[in-house]
Amino acid sequence: MAAAKQASLLHSERLRFVGCFLGVFVCYFYYGILQETITRGDYGQGEKKEKFRYAQTLVFIQCIINSVFARILIHFFEGSRQDHTKSWLYGLCSLSYLGAMVSSNSALLYVNYPTQVLGKSCKPIPVMILGVTILRKKYPLAKYLCVLLIVSGVALFLYKPKQSLTTTDDHLFGFGELLLLLSLTMDGLTGVAQDHMRARFQTSAYHMMLNINMWSTLVLGLAVLWTGEVWEFVNFAQRHSSILYNILLFGLTSALGQTFIFLTVVYFGPLTCSIVTTTRKFFTILGSVILFGNVINSMQWFGTILVFLGLGLDAKFGKTPKKTTH
Repeated sequence: MAAAKQASLLHSERLRFVGCFLGVFVCYFYYGILQETITRGDYGQGEKKEKFRYAQTLVFIQCIINSVFARILIHFFEGSRQDHTKSWLYGLCSLSYLGAMVSSNSALLYVNYPTQVLGKSCKPIPVMILGVTILRKKYPLAKYLCVLLIVSGVALFLYKPKQSLTTTDDHLFGFGELLLLLSLTMDGLTGVAQDHMRARFQTSAYHMMLNINMWSTLVLGLAVLWTGEVWEFVNFAQRHSSILYNILLFGLTSALGQTFIFLTVVYFGPLTCSIVTTTRKFFTILGSVILFGNVINSMQWFGTILVFLGLGLDAKFGKTPKKTTH
């Protein structure tokens, strides 16, 4: 009887994990298409043609929509459940969250896109390292192997020797790489804060999503008002009102995707969430290769095998001690 109940719980947990993974993948796949459409599209015609240059305001709107969406989810699914998580902890988490995004986006001014993606694909490493050193978390040995295999596979898949040899920078570790290192550190600190919320306050996914986005909205709101970017965006939107529809869809896909991300954080932890988001990035690139018929070299096929091997091992061995309490 006990064995049957345990098997049922394990099956339910696996279904929940698959649901979270598919939710993150589908939402952020369309999110990426909308992001590129908004930020890289041409607006206007002839000499009046212009580009969208209001990234901070776009993220600001995204955080507002995320906050509203989380508030609706709390109303319907949380009921009168109280959130006892400290406000300052949400504030610190939002600062590290925003720091990671700003640093990685700023790094693109100094390094090429493959380098930036390659750096961000190593996100599970700082999440694990800081979780072990600060929170004294104990992961099974299989988890370390899974992270190593997945990150190595993504790195091999994205690595392009010809691009790495054509750099115009004489330094092996320049300012762009420092920004990526800062972004990864911020990712790790965000994971530590989220792990602490789960262990100490049993923070729900929706309360975590609401409060982190509300703090992020406050910080970004002050920033876009201080720089005046928000008023430039308003003028741009008046000239090209068609962009508002894409921005609304962008915000909604972000809210849905972030819901699945926070559900993954709460049920499976920040490390598993970072593995999911890293793997989602990998599958997006792999899907584009299959859909558009691009050639995969032997190194990329080897990276593909490593990622699938890491995912398989993590599904079987990596989640055993998840229910331990601190």
